[in-house]
Amino acid sequence: MPTGEPPASQEEPGPALPAELSRRLYRTMLTARLLDAEAVALQRQGVFPAYVSLRGQEAAQVGSAAAMDRERDFAFPTYREMAVALTLGVDMVGYMASHRALWHGGLYDPMASRFAPVNAVVGGPVPHAVGWALGEKLAGRTGCAVSYFGDGASSEGDVHEAMNLAGVLGAPVVFVCQNNGWALSVPNEGQVAGGSVAARAAGYGMPGTAVDGNDAAAVYTAVGAALERARSGGGPSLVEALTYRAAPHSTSDDTSRYRDPAEERSWAGRDPLPRARAALEAAGDADAAFFERAEAECRTEAERVRDGVSAAPEPPGSDLFAHVFREPTEELARQRRVWQEEVG
Repeated sequence: MPTGEPPASQEEPGPALPAELSRRLYRTMLTARLLDAEAVALQRQGVFPAYVSLRGQEAAQVGSAAAMDRERDFAFPTYREMAVALTLGVDMVGYMASHRALWHGGLYDPMASRFAPVNAVVGGPVPHAVGWALGEKLAGRTGCAVSYFGDGASSEGDVHEAMNLAGVLGAPVVFVCQNNGWALSVPNEGQVAGGSVAARAAGYGMPGTAVDGNDAAAVYTAVGAALERARSGGGPSLVEALTYRAAPHSTSDDTSRYRDPAEERSWAGRDPLPRARAALEAAGDADAAFFERAEAECRTEAERVRDGVSAAPEPPGSDLFAHVFREPTEELARQRRVWQEEVG
């Protein structure tokens, strides 16, 4: 998908969802937006060494994660899936600990939350998701993996190999590509051949569909259908959520060096939060009191997580040696002795 204007189909509303579900999706998206802003501020204040914003991609993340079965399925994230973690009930102070560099991968329980450790390798979570899904199939269980990656990662060899293996072996996995238009500073047309990421699915023997990634209902429906297909033995699917990275790639990025401000203004009119609010109001599923209460409660939660991760104690230096090898080597033991002598 070219980066300027989205397809006309993206202007059409997604399928209607139950009112309570729609309200829950909106509240989760709003919490993610507010927490994202707090995280950027923490980086500017020197609390986080770096941070990658998800602003603009809330609908793609919340809609896809909400379709999962939290008892059976497992999500495999990159470094940008904060709203997925939030939707799945991850301990968000523990999640944000990864961005504060307290612990690589986060300080939450992946097994309890069904959300794998944060993975900063581009395309890295995708083979992991396929491996987990194959394990579920071999064990005769009905869990499905949901693998997250971006349009830039779609050009990585790991992604192609994982998708091919999933297609050949019928792995119960849903590949969710958040196509936000930019692989850091490279636009879609500079690194995605064939028109779209979804079009590649045919080469791996699986269905591929592109949906409006700024419409939580559309994403929820598409991922839900793909999960049902995988759960019933139909194998993998690819869902390409067409969205936009409203923020810089990371807090060290400067979009003015490569992106047209007019493009950013065009996509600002398709922001998923106002669209979700407008849909709720049009359906008569929420009133002014709901939105006022949601703003206050979601802001309180975002501030709770902010304060929690800011106050979290740093891990002891001994952790550098505790989780390297199952059986420590002589060299590692020597390094630990030197460290102990230096710190007294």
